Amino acid sequence: MRRIDAPGLKAWIGDGRELAILDAREDGEFGRSHLFWANPCPLSRAELRARAILPRLGVRICCVDGGEGGLAERLAAYLEGIGCTDVAVLEGGTPAWAAAGYVLFSGVNVPSKAFGEWVEHRYHTPSVDPGELRAMMEAGQDMVVLDSRPMDEFRRMSIPGAIDVPGGELVYRIGEIAPRPETTIVVNCAGRTRSIMGAESLRSAGIPNTVVALRNGTMGWELAGFACDRGRTASFPRGTPESLPLALDRARAFADRWGVRRLDRAGLAALQAEADRTTYLLDVRDPEEYLAGHLPGSRMAPGGQLVQGTDNWVAVRGARIVLVDDTGVRALMTGGWLRQLGGWEVHVLTDGFAGPLEAGPWAPDCPEAAALSPATVTPEALAAALAAGTAQVVQVTRSLEFREGHPPGALWGVRTRLAALRPRLVPGRRSVVVAGEEALGRLAVPELEALGLGPVALLDGGLAAWRAAGLPLAADRRDPADADCIDVYLRPYDRNDGVEAAMREYLSWEIDLVHEVARDGDARFGEAAA
Repeated sequence: MRRIDAPGLKAWIGDGRELAILDAREDGEFGRSHLFWANPCPLSRAELRARAILPRLGVRICCVDGGEGGLAERLAAYLEGIGCTDVAVLEGGTPAWAAAGYVLFSGVNVPSKAFGEWVEHRYHTPSVDPGELRAMMEAGQDMVVLDSRPMDEFRRMSIPGAIDVPGGELVYRIGEIAPRPETTIVVNCAGRTRSIMGAESLRSAGIPNTVVALRNGTMGWELAGFACDRGRTASFPRGTPESLPLALDRARAFADRWGVRRLDRAGLAALQAEADRTTYLLDVRDPEEYLAGHLPGSRMAPGGQLVQGTDNWVAVRGARIVLVDDTGVRALMTGGWLRQLGGWEVHVLTDGFAGPLEAGPWAPDCPEAAALSPATVTPEALAAALAAGTAQVVQVTRSLEFREGHPPGALWGVRTRLAALRPRLVPGRRSVVVAGEEALGRLAVPELEALGLGPVALLDGGLAAWRAAGLPLAADRRDPADADCIDVYLRPYDRNDGVEAAMREYLSWEIDLVHEVARDGDARFGEAAA
């Protein structure tokens, strides 16, 4: 297997050629310490993740782990097995990277988070602290508070009176939300960077209103002693806004300033036909719009979330990114920020909805799962077997989803590491895999069978079918314990203990990112040709 040392990989990062650095560890392990431009590709999800983030199998790839030995090699072997032709492993993993004098980063979505902090420094984004915002509210100031996060996060905790307007929608929708230039606009998120990016999007688009970010977001609000709302769903008005022409003019000017290109369907086909370049096709509209109908082959990547979590969708440095949007505003704004963040070659598709569309979610092919035909059991049959004591459940959803709901008595496990459950499983008793995604459930069945403890089946329809059947769910916020949630990087409010300290630590981490990035030297924020 081909190997590369730390200085060699450092040279690759700076040579301008396409490169994907894939970390084979689980997301929680990855979040503790990783390379700046590394992209998580955990072995437990590699069959789905690799195909989602590597549109071109011939791209140059370096696999990394934490020096445990074997994880990076296993990922590299898998990638070569599905047709990747230019794969190497970082010798010694992240410890060797640090030993060579290079910087390691904690956290997730680090390039995007660091970029948000850079934006504040670069554009001098104004902000207010929670006490100032509270005083503005009490004084009855003409203002709106706009939460730039997705609805699931907004529902969990929000500033009183705020409405949910995810970052990619702000410039597009602001004409309807705040038509009077006298209205002050306050943008918030959970912490810092999505507040900054949302506020600066409006400012960079030339909105005449006073626009400020809420310093430290909902975390700062609670740390200041104020209560957040829970369960609210106030959101932006749907449909095409009447102020579209003005929003489009503003977005075009911003995108042109940063070299965002335009192309049509024929141009897209030409890009995708080039065997030596990687092209991503991402639909930046609101999820509801995407699910109702989208260009075949495009992935759903809401614009604000794409900018603030680019590594969720894009693994290849130097790739081409083609953005799809019905009116162009969201794609143009997103493209301008992506150009500043990474210097990718960014295009906006001008006729993305001119042909047939498809509805529903996007999912990568997974031939490994499709080739398996495990025995299945219905939710009702599983419930009866559990009551009779003839079955046991292994749930392979995300740990946080397991905390929120699982069949009573179920064990939680990470696929590819199910051997850790051996001491807790009863030999001879039938095991039933409960999954959130059918492909991962199918893949887990033979791995559980390999333990040799007894027959294994798959719950037909997974956890969603169990819920739909109205069968009982157990919930326990402490199962699994925080320390065992290796599959996710816990946010402060996901933790069971030390939440306030974790909030303060997180906010300090975000603020310090811009200095760590400068020390690392591999980011080139703002260097796209304007």
